[in-house]
Amino acid sequence: MEEKDLITKAKRGDQHAFAKLFQDNYAFLVKYLIKVTMDRNLAEDIAQEAMAKCIEKIHLYDGKAKFSSWLISIASNYYIDQLRKNKREKNWQQQEQAVRHLKWQVETRNEEWNDTLTALGKLSEDVRIPIILKHYYGYSYDEIGEMMKVSPGTIKSRIHNGILTVRKELRLNEEPKKVSTRS
Repeated sequence: MEEKDLITKAKRGDQHAFAKLFQDNYAFLVKYLIKVTMDRNLAEDIAQEAMAKCIEKIHLYDGKAKFSSWLISIASNYYIDQLRKNKREKNWQQQEQAVRHLKWQVETRNEEWNDTLTALGKLSEDVRIPIILKHYYGYSYDEIGEMMKVSPGTIKSRIHNGILTVRKELRLNEEPKKVSTRS
């Protein structure tokens, strides 16, 4: 049976057609992914995820590209997404350390962490959200700009001005220093 016929049957839910398509393409896909990932186990995991995604999305296959090319596209996108996720997790861990350091700095000035959160809470969302995304979650100005649909320069300005406002608010909450009245 030709690949085109297998695809048509697979789109109708024919499990045997799916099995044959996967059997015909799995080794090719794994070999591709080994070259991309340089890790056989990871390549096999991604190939299996790509096959699962293929079952889910077979109705979207339009036949313009070869089926193997479509599988490569699915697998490549999945791999790139995983790399981004891992990078975000690494950035998040680094940011978590920065937050702990910030918390320590705040506490060593005998302020409560809640004062900082309270100061952040007084900012408008269009300023608070970029600060949180940048300094708590490690997103870049470009990524935040994309999320909020504004330019990276605007994001950078909002973050800068927002942090100045938070710092000013925290200084206002400091208790006045006692002045010696010795004569």
